[in-house]
Amino acid sequence: MIKFEPKEHIKYSDIDKYTIQGFIYSLLKNDESFSEYHNTFGFKFFNFSNIFPVSDFEKNSLKKLIISSPNDDLIKSMYTQLKNRSSFRLKNYKMELLKVEILRNKKCSKFISSTPIVLYENNVDNRYYSFKQNPDFNFFFKRLKDNAIKKYNAFYGTDFELDSELFTNFEFGREVSIRLVKNNNKFIVIGSLWKDLEFDLTSQNKDFYNFLFDNGLGEKNSLGFGFLNCRK
Repeated sequence: MIKFEPKEHIKYSDIDKYTIQGFIYSLLKNDESFSEYHNTFGFKFFNFSNIFPVSDFEKNSLKKLIISSPNDDLIKSMYTQLKNRSSFRLKNYKMELLKVEILRNKKCSKFISSTPIVLYENNVDNRYYSFKQNPDFNFFFKRLKDNAIKKYNAFYGTDFELDSELFTNFEFGREVSIRLVKNNNKFIVIGSLWKDLEFDLTSQNKDFYNFLFDNGLGEKNSLGFGFLNCRK
């Protein structure tokens, strides 16, 4: 978790997901183990929350950001880069760094999505799954489970299979559309927010669900989508 204070008024929308992703890569480039992480092919095993509270940046007002990853070395690398700093920049905006700390996972059997979960319905034509277009929970959770297992096995080099459903109970929140801008090109990402994603935690699957908690659910985790919190 990074706690910081802006040094000027900034609109919340001026610090977007690409800004935060770029900040993370800028921290990693100073570590030779991760200096080329941005250019590596395949999954990028990290995720991040929205900056919160979700409101405009006011001078000297407290803001927080959580960055997560199943890769402990990656988290420690960012912590090392930040712990002795007094400030950093998001875009060209200066932020005073108040505190950086490593958080430990909480044991839980319910997730809540803090940022939208994104899935491709068809990744060939770059079409995102939309409940408004195709309200099929079976399709969504099957695709979500396949995606989660694929990433878990890619990270650990295993052939893990989950015999049960990914979640035993769920409560849908709403579908959202997020506008992103990259290199002056605007595009829309469609995702969904969930109030409750419940699962049976066992000794056989605890590492898998810990991975999901650290890495996030769905596509585009390294852009801050699918970030999870525990729900009590």
